[in-house]
Order: sequence, then structure tokens, then C-alpha cells
Amino acid sequence: MLKKNKFMIVALFLTFVMILSACGGGNNNNTNTPAEATKAPDAGNAATDAPAEGAIDTSKEVKLKMIFVGPKPVDYDIVFAEINKKLKEKINATIEGEFLDWSDWAQKYPLKLAANEDFDLIYSANWAGYNDQALKGGFLELTEEMLTKYMPQTWANMPKVSWDQTKVNGKVYMVPQNRGESVEKLILYREDLRKKYNLPEINSPETYATYLKAIAQNEPGVTPFTPETGDWKYHNLDRVLLKQQQEWNMFDLDLPFAYKLSDDKGQVFNVYETQEFKDLLLYYKDLADNNAWSKNVLNSKNDHQADFKAGKTASITHNNGTLGALMALMRQENSPYEVALADINQGKKKSIAISTQNGTSIHATSKNVERSLMFIDLMQNDKEFHDLMMYGVNGVHYEPVGDNKYKATDKNANYTGFSNWNFNSPLNRDNEAFPQEASDLVNSWEANVYHYALETFVFDNSKVKTEIANVGNVMLRYAIPLEYGVIKDIDKALADLNKQLDAAGVDKIQAELQAQIDAFLANQ
Repeated sequence: MLKKNKFMIVALFLTFVMILSACGGGNNNNTNTPAEATKAPDAGNAATDAPAEGAIDTSKEVKLKMIFVGPKPVDYDIVFAEINKKLKEKINATIEGEFLDWSDWAQKYPLKLAANEDFDLIYSANWAGYNDQALKGGFLELTEEMLTKYMPQTWANMPKVSWDQTKVNGKVYMVPQNRGESVEKLILYREDLRKKYNLPEINSPETYATYLKAIAQNEPGVTPFTPETGDWKYHNLDRVLLKQQQEWNMFDLDLPFAYKLSDDKGQVFNVYETQEFKDLLLYYKDLADNNAWSKNVLNSKNDHQADFKAGKTASITHNNGTLGALMALMRQENSPYEVALADINQGKKKSIAISTQNGTSIHATSKNVERSLMFIDLMQNDKEFHDLMMYGVNGVHYEPVGDNKYKATDKNANYTGFSNWNFNSPLNRDNEAFPQEASDLVNSWEANVYHYALETFVFDNSKVKTEIANVGNVMLRYAIPLEYGVIKDIDKALADLNKQLDAAGVDKIQAELQAQIDAFLANQ
């Protein structure tokens, strides 16, 4: 029996050797040993190896370019060098960022797309004209086939409703963020000054006005309120004192229309024709007369966050996340100023941003579409890439705290302030120093989020583009001076504004908008 077993073992061995010889196929140059022949390719060279059948060919190195909004970070070169080193290994690509500063992004952003400049990716958002730019042909349509092939992780992880919210005329032109956020506006103010002058708690439009007037009267050299710069068609506080206070949806901040959140029929009205708007103009005029903001406010290019951090202004407004991050930074740097948040619309309906609040679009003329989508997939889903893009270099700009928090270092400010939010995902880390009061506000809002019938409605403005451009010019020329209180005769100026809007075609826009809303609601 033992001899028989030995014979069988020898026979099997000889058969195995013959099979290996046959696999050589007569290739006399193949000197691999059996172990080498079955060894997986080195991960570091995977990008340049010949692709397996059905795999994506990344053998050719490509250089991607992306347009971001916001100032170029001080340590951009350091962080992006690390990103590119790892990106080269993963998909045989590198990325270069171009940054449009906050002071002039609104003018330069559409020009970048209109001029068909050579770039591949661009930050996109509903507040940055996503819908309009998609209709103008600036963004590439992203088909399901493209998304499933080149960004499978994002496709698998992204809720369907998020893709639906990005659709313009039924087509997707954006890879949206994959993490919700509150965009309701708050006031960030100098609590030390409120205490200094024994002012009441800031919890209403009236108490906020009291605070602003007191600062103007008693603190020379400190501007009571500094707005965010940009080509805005409304006062920076309108989102607080009109949208939130009146429980309206302003719909589009480039148009003078709104509807009540509680109105299931979505009846659109002209904001400038309402008593609420006229009352607010009186509020603004009183503040302007009492020096609540700079006399040069209409032409100011000041960075409101930088001015607040430096003690040059006593209050600003923005969303909870931005203001909370600024508070954390000031406390980390041992700022001499005590700061606090004020919700002056307590008890009012609050909502969260839809997915198009932040996203990434592919330029319609990009020559590197596949690699661009692979880049986005990595940034949203690969922990190492995500941390680099969002927080900088580990040990230089931040220190990880567990899996979902981080501690900012003294160089953290060298890598902040630009639109990397388009890569928001479940991998996001939260700053362990983020103010508890800001977190509490977000938690209370998100526990009672108000969802309304038109939350995902997108306006197709293709039939009224000319009228929208004309109306926008009227808003800038006639409405903004009114809102900042530089016009003495409010009644006359308001009548002139509405007369000019009529001539610009505001009724045609409203009719088209209402027709689309009616059709949208009929299909819900």
C-alpha cells in the first residue's frame, strides 16, 4: 500500500511539471518561477500596468485642473504635493488647483465657463448658479453609465434623492456632496461688547438693532456690521430677516420672488411688492442712519470674517458651520475677544441644504473626463485622500482624534477658507474644538427640520434668460442702495424699482416660474 501511494505522488508531480511547461506556450523568454507567475502586481505600479479585461486604462499620465472658489491656501503647495504623490500611484494623475477669491469670484466664475478655458473640474453649487450654468452648457452631463464605471463607490454610497436633486431637465451635471448641512444664517457677534454696555440678549431683530446702534455710538474704529462681499442681489441680512423671519423660501437670490413655506400650492409673489419688504427697508434705513455699517458698504471688498477675527467689526452673518469654525479658530488662537452666536429667529421654521449646496462638476470641454470622475471618487470615499483634501497634512495642519474628529494645529489656518466642501461625505471629521453652542443649535434644528413641497424643485430659466439678466441689473442698480439705507425717499425709490422691474420683464419670469411650479406639484 505504501509503495502504491509513493508511485501516485511521483506521478502527480510529473504531471504538474508537464502542465507548467505547457503554460509556457513556447515562450523561451519567460523566466518567471511558478511563484512569480502568480504574484499580484505591485500596488504602487498598478496605475501604469496594462489593464485587465474590462478594467480602466490609466497607463497614460494626465494632469487635471480644478477651479475652486475662495482664496488659495497658504500651504496649498505642501498639501497638494502630498495629494499628487498618492494620486499618481492610484490613478496615474496629478491635480492643479486654481482659486477664485471671494472678493471677485462672482464675476470670474461664469467667465471661466463662458470662455471655454482649459480645465477639467470646477466647484459647483446652487448658490453659485449651478442650474444656470448647466443650461448654458458649461457642465458635462454625467450619465449613469459613466458614474457607475468611473466612480463606483460614490454611486453606491450616494442616496438616490441626492442624484435626483442635481437633475436639470432630467440630467445630472454635478457630483453632489454626500453629507447634509444646515445653511440657516446666524449672527456672530462680540459678546464682550454686549456685556461691556449691559445690552440685552440678542434674540430678535429689535435686540440686534439695539446692539448695532450701541457699538456705533460707543466703539470708534469698530464697524458694527460688515456684510459678505460679492455680487449679491439682496442685503446680506435678508436671508435672516426675510427668508427666516417670514418663513419664506427666497427661491433664487438672483430673482425677486418668494413663496411661503407653508403654502402647498407654491404661489409665487414679488418680494419687492410686499409690506414685509417695505418694513424691512425702514429697519435698514434706521440702522444706516445710525452708522451700523460703513458708508462705503456698497463698494467694500473687505473680508468680513477676517475683519471680525481682527476686531475691526462687531458682527457678521453666515451659516452655523462657517461661524462655528471661525469661533473655534479664534479660541484656539487665544483671541482677546469673547464671541457668541445669536439666533434672532427663534422658533421659526428651519431647513437643511439640498445636496446641490456643494458639489463638483466636469467642464463640458474636459479632455480627461474619466480620470476626473475617478479623482472625485477617491476624494469622497478614500479616507487618506479625503483627510488630505479636507484638513491638510496629518501632523502639520491637524491631528486625527479617533475616526471622526480632529484637533487643529497652530498651522491649521494655513489650509482653510476655500471650497473643498464639495467633497463632504460620511468620512468628514469634526473639529473637536467646534463650539458646543453651535453644535447644540444644529442638533436642535436638525431634529425639527421643515420639509416643504418645493424642496427639490429646479427652475428651467432657458425661456426667460434675457429677462433674468435685465431684472438682475435692475436689482443691483435700484434695490441694493435701498436695502443699505442710502436712499432717503423709500416710497419713491421702491416705486421706481418696481417700475424698472416691470420694464425688464419681471412678469414674464414670474409667469414661467409659476407654470413650472404648478407642473412640478401636479406630478408629486
